[in-house]
Amino acid sequence: MPARSLDQIVSLSKRRGFVFPGSAAYGGLGSFWDYGPLGAELMRNVKDAWWKAMTWDRDDIEGVDCAILMNRKVWQHSGHEATFSDPLVDNKTTKKRYRADHLLEAQPDAVLEKLFLLYHKSQIETGKYTKEQALEWYPTREAKLALIRQAFCAAKDRFGIYNDLKVIDPATGAPGDWTAPRSFNLMFQTHVGPVEAAPGTEEELASRVYLRPETAQGIFMNFKNVLDSSRRKLPFGIAQIGKAFRNEITPGNFTFRTREFEQMELEFFIKPPQFLREGEKTDEQWHAEWVDARYRWWISLGIDTSRLRKRAQDKSELAHYAKATTDLEYLFPGSLGWGEVEGVANRTDFDLSAHSREVPEADLKRLKLEANKDSVTTLDYFDTEAKARYIPWVIEPSAGATRAALTFLCEAYHEEMVKEPPQAEIEALKTEIDAVIKNADKKKKDAEKEKDPAQRKHDPVAISAFQAALAEAASRLPASLMEIDTMLEDHAGAQNLEPVKKLKPKVNKLAEDCVRVVLKLHPKLAPVKVAVFPLARNKPELVDIAQRVSRELRHFCKAIYDDSAGIGKLYRRQDEIGTPLCVTVDHQTLEDNMVTVRDRDTMDQVRISLEQLPHEIRRRLQLH
Repeated sequence: MPARSLDQIVSLSKRRGFVFPGSAAYGGLGSFWDYGPLGAELMRNVKDAWWKAMTWDRDDIEGVDCAILMNRKVWQHSGHEATFSDPLVDNKTTKKRYRADHLLEAQPDAVLEKLFLLYHKSQIETGKYTKEQALEWYPTREAKLALIRQAFCAAKDRFGIYNDLKVIDPATGAPGDWTAPRSFNLMFQTHVGPVEAAPGTEEELASRVYLRPETAQGIFMNFKNVLDSSRRKLPFGIAQIGKAFRNEITPGNFTFRTREFEQMELEFFIKPPQFLREGEKTDEQWHAEWVDARYRWWISLGIDTSRLRKRAQDKSELAHYAKATTDLEYLFPGSLGWGEVEGVANRTDFDLSAHSREVPEADLKRLKLEANKDSVTTLDYFDTEAKARYIPWVIEPSAGATRAALTFLCEAYHEEMVKEPPQAEIEALKTEIDAVIKNADKKKKDAEKEKDPAQRKHDPVAISAFQAALAEAASRLPASLMEIDTMLEDHAGAQNLEPVKKLKPKVNKLAEDCVRVVLKLHPKLAPVKVAVFPLARNKPELVDIAQRVSRELRHFCKAIYDDSAGIGKLYRRQDEIGTPLCVTVDHQTLEDNMVTVRDRDTMDQVRISLEQLPHEIRRRLQLH
């Protein structure tokens, strides 16, 4: 089964070169990550798979690559400068800071129900409807959350209720002492040219630009350019992959929410409802078709349907520009749970209208827009059949390449017991784990006696969490061997505990002997497609053939040569990074000109002739 916790993915990513903390030599920089050799390949493969599905496999989509920095007026008229902000709240007791919506999402059901009923209090008390009716109208946790977010996230005058209802601080599990929310703009700000002006002055504003928080606006800026240069007719789309930046207040969960990320966005332009001819698809039909197409893309690359769902946003959740949005959500391991991996929005004609001059007054009123006096063009389309000009509507599938890579890693991660460990060794291991837990009690008490937290060698809260997690994992031995191995290495509560240092090598050896970690990545996504080994590295004739095979395979796929360990360890290494196929050159190869091809998932091995090998590799990797 896929990973049980994000810690497993974090540990693997660092150990095998997928993802590293950014600026590590200086202690890192919050929520910025560097992609290592394998991570860079994985990211490239994810983006290539998306780009191919969008622009190569269809004949109605063009691609662009727009500038990261744009005229400030783009963000003024898109609404980002005024509204792209998050309400923040602080727990005055712990000094912890949260986005208000994230704080609500972390609440237990009992607290959510209190907030929900508070919202309905006046209507229930005046007899307009009953408590039972209100609960029936919003039966799910998601529906209640959507309503509560709208009512309480940014309402400064009502936020005192959070203290009255004892809203929980997720870091402590105890009620917090909450401040009123404050807005914080999420766009990173910089300047074009040399500027030494005071903030807010005319000179400073004239040179101010933002690192784009989304790639979509660059597409809208180029709507006319693509339309004219490619001679497209509606419906057609413009696709883009590129960096985006958001100064998130509470980033976290590894690469799930970061301040620098890559987006894969499509703006698909369609006719407005009033200009549709008989038989042409409506905006609702196009929206449903794109939701289904994007869902099928994730499934085609290995995501299990039990962990991917479509969730239509409630009206209270919708962005100001959207008529409808459906989120594709993946069930991430551990406490992260269901998280959005892609959104498909019906943006109507909001964006192109917002950036156009001479928009009819009725449309401005409908879209709640002010007339744009800064734009020098109208982003419209001339319909030769209707003999009319109009601003198209837009369907937008938007996915994060960064988050997609994490999703595929979580789905692909598997641990398999390949050899049953001796029962005597498991019992001895349990005994040593009990000793570690008991020793941790002493360290925890010593830390609690130290009044100055800065002088503590251990964090008592982290130790308690470590003890609970270790005890629970020990109860599932031997299946939890790899989990315990990761925990001893990475858990904050395990640091500086002497018995842990002694236990690590024993757990590690037993895990290496008995458990296979394998990334069952789709061949299209796997960073390395084929690994080639000589059975004996001290045999020049085997080495020469293996190196020649790897060179030939590199002409059409990512292939590597390795002779740095025994064949068993070489197989395990490639399993752990997701390599679909391994090719071994052995002594028999010298006689029959055949090699052994091993399949990652089944571990089946077959003999293939060197002549047929490239064709067989292409077939198995679906590289036709």
